[in-house]
Amino acid sequence: MTGVLSGFAVIAVVIGVGYALGRRGTLGAQGGEVLTRLAFTVAGPALLFTTLARADLPVLFSARLLVTALSTAAVAGTFAVIGTVRRWGVGRTTIGALCSGYVNSGNLGIPIAAYVLGDASLVAPVLLFQVVLVAPVALTILDLSGVGEKGTLWRRLLTPLRNPIAVGSLSGVAVSAAGWTIPTPLLNPLTLIGNMSVPAALLAFGMSLHGSSAPGRGRNRQLVLLSAALKSLGQPLVAWALATAVFGLHGAPLLDVVVTSALPAAQNIFTYASRYRVAEALARESILLSTVVSVPVLVGVAAVLG
Repeated sequence: MTGVLSGFAVIAVVIGVGYALGRRGTLGAQGGEVLTRLAFTVAGPALLFTTLARADLPVLFSARLLVTALSTAAVAGTFAVIGTVRRWGVGRTTIGALCSGYVNSGNLGIPIAAYVLGDASLVAPVLLFQVVLVAPVALTILDLSGVGEKGTLWRRLLTPLRNPIAVGSLSGVAVSAAGWTIPTPLLNPLTLIGNMSVPAALLAFGMSLHGSSAPGRGRNRQLVLLSAALKSLGQPLVAWALATAVFGLHGAPLLDVVVTSALPAAQNIFTYASRYRVAEALARESILLSTVVSVPVLVGVAAVLG
């Protein structure tokens, strides 16, 4: 329980610093956009590459990954179906679906895995699944829908190979699969650059909160409430049902998958929304609301299953 509160405290402080920077205008009118671009095009890919290049790939085929994949597909698919029926548009529906199932496996998932579950590597299956499959697919949908960069059909089909997040992720997986060891003179500067990713994203998110309304009260009210409910309540419930009824997990493995599924929506989603200039308010409000709601949910899960 201490690990849950500690992880949220770290995030709250950094976001608070970003909010203060935005309120004082310290970084100028374009400060938040610059930080977002830094996280998306440089620091994020570097972090993903160095993380995945040293990852244990066989973990991808574990039962925990299947629970994660199926629960993510269930809640994101639910939002996508509703968004299609309600005609919310490809961009807003895609961002909302991400907010419904893309968990904060990095800056919050790692400390919670370390302090609550006792092993930071337990969040690796979620991280790998999201950065290797979910993020590239979602970003490709945004590009092909015309929300992102426009161009010829051939250029759009090659989108995954030009997207910085996808390139960093897939390159890291390739290095790990080949069994290569990155030379220290190359690894150290990449690690240093990658370390900027999480604070840059959190600061940009905090800056975006200045002047914004409380979550779930504006024109995106229905989308925000739906995505936050699916993320904070729907996904952990689906993960628990799958883990117990289908895969027969219990004890520590059951706690692992439910805790990771109960993590709030990732700040990366706001970075993606800002990069493509679509549904930024939806991403910001949904992330904030799911982060607030996930605190009692995570504490409850740790108390019941721990």
